[in-house]
Amino acid sequence: MDKSDRAFNYDLDYRNLDLRQQPELYRVGKGEMGVLLVRPYKDEILPYWRFKTPEIARESSEKIYSLFLDYKAKGDFVGMDMARKFLQMGYTRSRRYANHRTGQKYKGAVPDDKKGQSGAHGREQLPLDEDPVKAESARIFYAKYVQAREDPEYKTLRKDWQEKYG
Repeated sequence: MDKSDRAFNYDLDYRNLDLRQQPELYRVGKGEMGVLLVRPYKDEILPYWRFKTPEIARESSEKIYSLFLDYKAKGDFVGMDMARKFLQMGYTRSRRYANHRTGQKYKGAVPDDKKGQSGAHGREQLPLDEDPVKAESARIFYAKYVQAREDPEYKTLRKDWQEKYG
């Protein structure tokens, strides 16, 4: 299986696709790929995904991790991976807001003379504006994300899934 077979497939019609019924179509991809697409998992997990304050982040990450454990108990790798992705996204989004209070990392649109350049797509990165509350939310989500990512059964299932499907 080449690497393109392992990439998350953005060409599927996720609005009309139930990946619990057709799990073989799921691809792990990289990081958080597809986290807001894969149903029914997105619909089951997204309502609990919050990070505004450390208290909210703690409650959210614990609920999402409990969903991870429920999927694990059912032998549902796709659900486990989606819960892991939401935990990772809780970390990355709260970290972005910890670094940039507006959540905006780059200044303005891409200038015409910078289009096609690598990196920040030719945009200037805004200065850091540390928010310690969001930084704590990020730490809370990161701990649960690592707990899910390093779960021995999850790691085995992920390796097997990627070898079989991508």
